[in-house]
Amino acid sequence: MTFSICLGDLADKYHLELIGDGSIEVSGIANLRDAHSTQLSFLFSSTYKPLLNDTAAAAVVLRRADAVGFDKPALISEQPRMAWALIAELFDPTPVPDRTIHPSALVHPSASIGEKVSIGPNVVLEAGCRIGDGVSIGAGTVVGEGSTIGQQTRLFANVTLYHGVHLGRQCVVHSGAVIGADGFGFEFDKATATLKKIPQIYGVQIGDRVEIGAGTTIDRGALNDTVISDGVKLDNQVQVGHGTRIGPNTAISGCTAIAGSSRIGAYCLIGGAVGIIDNIEIADQVEITAMSLVSQSIMTKGRYSSGTNLLPSKEWKRSIVGFKRLDEILKRLRRIESKKSG
Repeated sequence: MTFSICLGDLADKYHLELIGDGSIEVSGIANLRDAHSTQLSFLFSSTYKPLLNDTAAAAVVLRRADAVGFDKPALISEQPRMAWALIAELFDPTPVPDRTIHPSALVHPSASIGEKVSIGPNVVLEAGCRIGDGVSIGAGTVVGEGSTIGQQTRLFANVTLYHGVHLGRQCVVHSGAVIGADGFGFEFDKATATLKKIPQIYGVQIGDRVEIGAGTTIDRGALNDTVISDGVKLDNQVQVGHGTRIGPNTAISGCTAIAGSSRIGAYCLIGGAVGIIDNIEIADQVEITAMSLVSQSIMTKGRYSSGTNLLPSKEWKRSIVGFKRLDEILKRLRRIESKKSG
């Protein structure tokens, strides 16, 4: 169904200042380069202000300072990204759950199902599951024995919840996520010269308003539950090791791997492909840039990075030779300083 809304109504609905004709209607959103004459666009950074000259968008959401000299209709917001998040909901084409239970679903007699629940084809609900009101469970999803799903949570197709997983309210879990698989725990048995598996006897506790990306895996614990607190956002293909705790409203980008028993604080921002070794503690409000390796605890909030910047290959190879000599160079420097001080 085609949806359109006039600029005046958008301004009223989201408390934005309107510049220009409020009767103009928009039927979608797009970036400045690709927007056409019936779409609304956004300017998030002044860096891209030159794109305003050529955009075909019907109107643009931007900051007041960036609107100077712009001669098209505009909606003024000092937080244009937040305005984008709100307005985009109006044009979201994600299908609405139909609140029915597909006849191919396998529901154990002891499972408890709330009201207005959607259960897709070939879903499996094992013994003792508790499904809250308004939950939507996509096709092919498996919910293990004794697991619970809170009200208004949505699981897309082919999600797997093992036994003893507790998922809060208003969460979103994308396809291919696996929650509650065994943590990676083995001990070398000298008597048999083999690796002995350590049973992962605890579960996974996930709070409210958590979003879990496609292909993400969250392991169950061996000596304590794995805990994902309220408001956490995990991108696609994130690995959370057994017994890890992640504090409220922390966001973690794709391909990050967190080893077991780590403790991550609240309001942290962790970039893509970050590696965090086991038993690390990270304080609240820490930002870690992409592809960093966290090999020691971070106890003070702030922005942290590791690794080397991209260089042309020839320069990088020369730098690597220098890295190998750092210890020798430091020793020589200490000897020189010692002689001077003597």
